[in-house]
Amino acid sequence: MNTAKRIALVPAYQPEALMLPLIRELKSAKFDIVVVDDGSGREYRNLFVRAEAYATVLAHSENRGKGAALKTGLAYLLENYEEGYTVVTVDADGQHTVQDAMKVIQEAEAHPDTLVLGSRALKKKVPLRSRIGNGITRMIFRLTTGCRVRDTQTGLRAFSSALIPRLLENKGERYEYEMNMLLDFTKEKRPIREVMIETIYRDNNSGSHFNAWKDSFRIYKEILKFAAASLTSFALDYMLYVLFSAATKGFGAASLAISNIAARMISGSVNFAINKHLVFEDKEAGAAAALKYALLAIMILLGNTMVLKGLVDVLGMDRYVAKVVTEVVFFLGSWLAQKMVIFRKKEVSI
Repeated sequence: MNTAKRIALVPAYQPEALMLPLIRELKSAKFDIVVVDDGSGREYRNLFVRAEAYATVLAHSENRGKGAALKTGLAYLLENYEEGYTVVTVDADGQHTVQDAMKVIQEAEAHPDTLVLGSRALKKKVPLRSRIGNGITRMIFRLTTGCRVRDTQTGLRAFSSALIPRLLENKGERYEYEMNMLLDFTKEKRPIREVMIETIYRDNNSGSHFNAWKDSFRIYKEILKFAAASLTSFALDYMLYVLFSAATKGFGAASLAISNIAARMISGSVNFAINKHLVFEDKEAGAAAALKYALLAIMILLGNTMVLKGLVDVLGMDRYVAKVVTEVVFFLGSWLAQKMVIFRKKEVSI
């Protein structure tokens, strides 16, 4: 029988009364419980006072976000508990059962170096907004990392106390914190496991405080930054391509290749600088990264020049339209190569 301490960390912002039976049941299951009131306000004070009968209650004076609440709870655990315990994060809105919390924490106890996710099937009886949102996030995460995770937005997660210092380093104060956790684990090649759990949505998920626009932007901003940088570089590339095309009209069939290569050389240098400093924020990337980028740029240049010539010379597409089509085709491959090879973060050991 496992005698190691189990702790349930419950971030809560303006929770419904059903939070109380949840933490009562967690207490009955022998969990220590830490609830973080994320600035819910005076009208919720009585609910948290009642929660103190079963849990340690921490409080933010104002709403700071789910990520900040989790960090507050993790910092408290690190300071007040001896090593060797296992933590499960449980949402306060009733989407997680104690039975499922037990399943994921048992998996984490069996694999103490692993982040364990309680993953939902997300098929039947799931609000359309949640199903679409999770599907998009899952696809972006797969393309970003090459790692398949069924439920990237689950709040039911378990891990050993040894992982807490690393989790406190993750960026993000709101919902993006949970996505950054997954991104950082995959970057550093730390293991992630999934345990299937019950899918519960109460009243069409009306208790969720997820803001579809603001929080989605925070979650997706990494790929959006790359897309913005690529769009800027493409605008420069396309402008130079048009200028060089006009300047080399007298070169016949060679005009297309010359224009594309010259434009690419200039815009590629600009793109490397933007991605290094603003997108992947890898200030330490030096000659090695520049060499990798140059090799990638040469491969992409050769590839998109061949595709461009094929679209124009074989299919008869307008050369300016063909340029746009070609750049779109090579966009994703360039992003993946830069993220996973050129500006890849170094592995951090625990």
